[in-house]
Amino acid sequence: MTKDNIILTKSFDFALQIIELYKQMKAQNEFVLSKQVLRSGTSIGANIEEATAGISKRDFVHKMSISSKEARETKYWLRLIQHSKIVDVEVTNLLVQVEELIKILTSIVKTSQSSIK
Repeated sequence: MTKDNIILTKSFDFALQIIELYKQMKAQNEFVLSKQVLRSGTSIGANIEEATAGISKRDFVHKMSISSKEARETKYWLRLIQHSKIVDVEVTNLLVQVEELIKILTSIVKTSQSSIK
């Protein structure tokens, strides 16, 4: 992993933390929300990784847009986990991190879209 690509690094680190959250939730016998947050939370980085290999600027923007949507979905699941209190886990730090990912991805998408036009 290259240290100079901040979004790749941050999304990968975030995914590792989501995996840990998933393990904690499974240990508390929560299997539905844990799977949802695992899927969306790890998908952010996977789509960013795909975007870096995009065949065109439009392909890059498309994959980054998907990453942004996955980040927003992850934020939803994290908020639901936090407010439902269905499990005893702390997600405040993950909410801060996903918000940062959303801001970075939004900026990347907007900047890249403007360079296409």
